[in-house]
Amino acid sequence: MFTTAPGWPVMLSDGPVVLRPYRRRDADAWSEVRRANQAWLSPWESSPPGRWDELNSPAAFRYVHRDHRRSARRGEGMPFAVCLREGGRERLVGHLNLGNIVRRAFCSAYVGYWVDARVAGRGVIPTAMALAVDHAFGPGGLHRVEVNIRPENRPSRRVVEKLGFREEAYHPRYMHIDGAWRDHIGYAMTVEEIAAEGGLLARWHRVRATTR
Repeated sequence: MFTTAPGWPVMLSDGPVVLRPYRRRDADAWSEVRRANQAWLSPWESSPPGRWDELNSPAAFRYVHRDHRRSARRGEGMPFAVCLREGGRERLVGHLNLGNIVRRAFCSAYVGYWVDARVAGRGVIPTAMALAVDHAFGPGGLHRVEVNIRPENRPSRRVVEKLGFREEAYHPRYMHIDGAWRDHIGYAMTVEEIAAEGGLLARWHRVRATTR
């Protein structure tokens, strides 16, 4: 029998950044962003064989949406569409998932994300990450979140480093991506590490204030 994860479904926001569950009508917007960002995203993602435009078509989104819904119903994931609200309109610009959720004595999840290159550098994903982690540690009932990133992926590593994630491991040949088994660096954070700061979003706001 399927169950709903604690704290799910939910919509989260901070300024123009909005995290929400996916909707069926996101198909065209999701496909446009994914297809426009092939060069930006494909080197870092594991994917089945096939052409990028076919794997990221509106039709393919039906299967992506189905898998997201199944994962959320089982309590194994919290898949968010990352959106920007500007000029009274909302547009999909990325994805963030709290996945592989394990409960009981572990209470942990892995975080994966991507963002449209056209809005990169505007703090969208760090804000989205901070929102999601605070939610995971609060209503989501988790104790720990992990992120694994290829050493060469400097933009993604900067996201977690700016937020204060702890580098804790090096994983040789961790995942098959772009035709080969690729090394990854493991980052992690537990709820105790940000509790005294009022949460990760509060920490991120202070970091942004000192770097402007």
